Amino acid sequence: MATDYVMRPSRMDDLPALMTLAELSGPGFTSLPVDEPILRERLEKSERAFHGRQKRIEYGKYLLMMEDSSSGEVVGCSAVKAGTGIDQPFFNYRIITLAQASQAAGNLRFDMDALVLTNEYVGYTEVGTLFLKKEHRGGGAGRLAAQSRYLLMASAPDRFGRHVLAELRGVVDDDGRSPFWECLGRYFFRMEFDEADRLSATTDNQFILDLMPKYPIYVDLLPPEAREVIGRCHADGVGAYKLLQWEGFEFDRTVDIFDGGPLVAVQRRHIRTIQESHEVTLVAGDISADPAKRQGLATTDVLPNFRACLAESVLHQDGTATVQPHTLELLQLKAGSRARIWQRSP
Repeated sequence: MATDYVMRPSRMDDLPALMTLAELSGPGFTSLPVDEPILRERLEKSERAFHGRQKRIEYGKYLLMMEDSSSGEVVGCSAVKAGTGIDQPFFNYRIITLAQASQAAGNLRFDMDALVLTNEYVGYTEVGTLFLKKEHRGGGAGRLAAQSRYLLMASAPDRFGRHVLAELRGVVDDDGRSPFWECLGRYFFRMEFDEADRLSATTDNQFILDLMPKYPIYVDLLPPEAREVIGRCHADGVGAYKLLQWEGFEFDRTVDIFDGGPLVAVQRRHIRTIQESHEVTLVAGDISADPAKRQGLATTDVLPNFRACLAESVLHQDGTATVQPHTLELLQLKAGSRARIWQRSP
């Protein structure tokens, strides 16, 4: 049942479960490489981030695990990176439009798109690594995995950037073949897509600066199969893309340099979940028959013991919110505790 799911900070003993999620995520899911040392390091960094032990606050990398409280099984994950482009460059292609005109050719005028290598998202907070096991998708689980990241930001806003971005996986087939990579990246890197993906996850990305073209690439010169996937996300990411758009994220003509997937961004204060959330004092009660109850999420609203779950709640004018006793159990809170509530619009 989705009502038994809880998002919690990752722990070092989550490594086997995280490896399983990485294996299930498939090719092109850069943030979940099937590489035990990398995933162990991610868990170490997440633990430091939640406890505020990183050297600089913008280095924080927070990994949330979705746990089925009825069985203890880890069924998914999502993550927040406090600051991009700080400890290593974050390269992307920006799509620019060049106006071509000639009076000598009979006032001929047309526009051409070109790809330009950029590193312009320095300091942005990044949300990503959203993945759920297939049998646990639906019933609000995806929303919980996605929205818990924004409520995490709301719980400690000083730890995160003023702008937030998300990078969606581009078009990659079941064999791990990326049309964008095959028609463009391969010619500059002279390696397989998986190898470039691995290097981008395990190095400081100097290899990108060394090997990427330094001049604009005209989109019209690329083969049709590459042009068609620029700015398109993987079929498995369509649902996540819709949730991002619902939150207020917008595509700003920037794409991933490997698979051409879209990047979307928004000001943190404009994120819908954050705007619509409320700090409350929790009260336990049976609200099953209360006409004022609304579906939504509840969180502990405190680090390092951040937890989030799906919850029905009734908001009151005195700043309290009544929730079912099961919600308090999932959050490991007692009645009278401070929390944060987000309610779905009626």
